[in-house]
Amino acid sequence: MPPKAKITKEMILNAVLKITREKGFEAVNARSVAGSLQCSTRPIFTCCRSMDELKTAFLAFAYEYYERYVDDYGKAAQTSPYLVLPLSYIKFAAEEPQLFRLLFVDEMDLAMTKAGDFYKEADNEKRAAAFSRMIGIEPERARTIFLDMFFYAHGIAVLTAAKKIALDKDSAEQMMMNVLTAFIQREKPDV
Repeated sequence: MPPKAKITKEMILNAVLKITREKGFEAVNARSVAGSLQCSTRPIFTCCRSMDELKTAFLAFAYEYYERYVDDYGKAAQTSPYLVLPLSYIKFAAEEPQLFRLLFVDEMDLAMTKAGDFYKEADNEKRAAAFSRMIGIEPERARTIFLDMFFYAHGIAVLTAAKKIALDKDSAEQMMMNVLTAFIQREKPDV
């Protein structure tokens, strides 16, 4: 039986996470990861055949980290359930600007040539359906509002990650509520 690996894939992914959070993903290479783990580069290439394979694994790992962040935010925040996604997205951009940039700007896996392409990503379709149930609007109209809310929150989040704007939770929540109210009134004028 071969000896147990001292450097595991999870250790490598956590090292990449640490480097990315501190310096950005551009700083990730075999030597920087090895330096963080205080080992040679060999264990890295034992776990991953190439840096491209490591990048692919790390993007999935980082997105899981983001999903846990959203879940934790939803459990802790005292806000309307339909505002959890946009507010957690903005807060993530403020607290984790390098990861935000990697996941939602540089490596965003969403090829959009028109706004409706947003729904090619299955998670967005599920989120819009849940949003529809929460706000009590028919699914097609809710999809329009959800997409508009995403674009609005994404703009705020990008500005936040770039340190161009800093909003406290109450200000961000009020802005999102104002725009949500306007969008709902546009889509459901009888409210």
